[in-house]
Amino acid sequence: MALSKTALDTDVSVHSTFASRYVRASLPRFRMPENSIPKEAAYQIINDELMLDGNPRLNLASFVTTWMEPECDKLIMASVNKNYVDMDEYPVTTELQNRCVNMIAHLFNAPLGESETAVGVGTVGSSEAIMLAGLAFKRKWQNRRKAEGKPSDQPNIVTGANVQVCWEKFARYFEVELKEVKLREGYYVMDPEKAVEMVDENTICVAAILGSTLNGEFEDVKLLNDLLTEKNKETGWDTPIHVDAASGGFIAPFLYPDLEWDFRLPLVKSINVSGHKYGLVYAGIGWVIWRSKEDLPEELIFHINYLGADQPTFTLNFSKGSSQVIAQYYQLIRFGLRGRDNMLVLREGLELTGRFDIISKDVGVPLVAFSLKNNSTHNEFEVSDMLRRFGWIVPAYTMPPDAQHITVLRVVIREDFSRTLAERLVNDIQKVMHELENLPCKVCARIWISGDGDKEQHGAVVVKKTALETQREITTIWRKFVMEKKKMNGVC
Repeated sequence: MALSKTALDTDVSVHSTFASRYVRASLPRFRMPENSIPKEAAYQIINDELMLDGNPRLNLASFVTTWMEPECDKLIMASVNKNYVDMDEYPVTTELQNRCVNMIAHLFNAPLGESETAVGVGTVGSSEAIMLAGLAFKRKWQNRRKAEGKPSDQPNIVTGANVQVCWEKFARYFEVELKEVKLREGYYVMDPEKAVEMVDENTICVAAILGSTLNGEFEDVKLLNDLLTEKNKETGWDTPIHVDAASGGFIAPFLYPDLEWDFRLPLVKSINVSGHKYGLVYAGIGWVIWRSKEDLPEELIFHINYLGADQPTFTLNFSKGSSQVIAQYYQLIRFGLRGRDNMLVLREGLELTGRFDIISKDVGVPLVAFSLKNNSTHNEFEVSDMLRRFGWIVPAYTMPPDAQHITVLRVVIREDFSRTLAERLVNDIQKVMHELENLPCKVCARIWISGDGDKEQHGAVVVKKTALETQREITTIWRKFVMEKKKMNGVC
């Protein structure tokens, strides 16, 4: 079911200035027109509306690739009409997908023999990849529990509260309890020790994040593996690990090759990665790789033959385009990362202003997460809102529990984020801060500043608020303001 909301209620027709040369009458906005229109008019009407979209290059909120080389664009257009699932009809495309799976498996240090092929599949993104990995864990756990004569109706997954929403979707859609390790100020990823404490006999896996959406930080998968190994020995359980490397999977092997987070750790049974993030492919491609065939239950794989030869398939959907798979193969044989230096330019520029604390870590996904040192008069939501005047899309958000009183801004450094753009962004942030400093405070907390405790006002005691309480109140007010603004803009 698609959830949608009309942006404009004043007119039910679509008008286009230039298309009027081809079409005199306006078109209905939410119903198909009675008659066909010239192709030139259809193009012009849609092109006119799309002009109001933001500039993808300036969308610094997204991890998703917004630029590819013209040669790859040509390959995408040449294969846009190929159905990825029709393996018998398009055997070369299937071969390219298999090459990608094996290249990524070797990149993640899968324990493969000389002639052994990797186990994995291409997906429409990391969300589908996580669903498939989660189903494999759930089925393996259920099979083991049934073989032991134990109940198998209350599975759970242990994660940090910083996980992406796709984990919540998996838990809700496939009836798995999601046990979240809460965050705390100064520590914005899952604590391995607390995670292992939450593991019980019904835990199908512990999910570690390699590149938190919130601040880009890598979770300590090595420590998690060591602690969980000890607990498995003590309890006789066999609780495995899944690594959600959606953002960091194509970063860590190149920038931090000695970091142990992948199949070098024995409890890591599956890994997902987004090809459309730092795999440098346009939106619509992800990958999930299993350690071995034993980690993917055979009963989850379907075999079909109505498209020709016998074809094994393990996906949530069926038909999809081949373009992104081919584009991923192109990038894997021509791979390069050019974003790191520009991240440092931005980070150093923000630090030089003296107005921001850097929340992101040195080791992690190329992004810069930062917060205001002083947000008593103006806050991060205002900075984000005013940057849009310069064309920049820089998100502001609050951290998950129990660090929800912390608000940060985040800039994702993609391949197309040049040094010039980094310098321009720092310059525009300085302009915004200068303007904000000359504006009156939008949110004025009514606080008695007192050195000797509470004071009375009209017979009532006014309690002095702490700085933390004030910050939380301001964050709550701005959160409501932003949500109301989104509703007004028809965001769904």
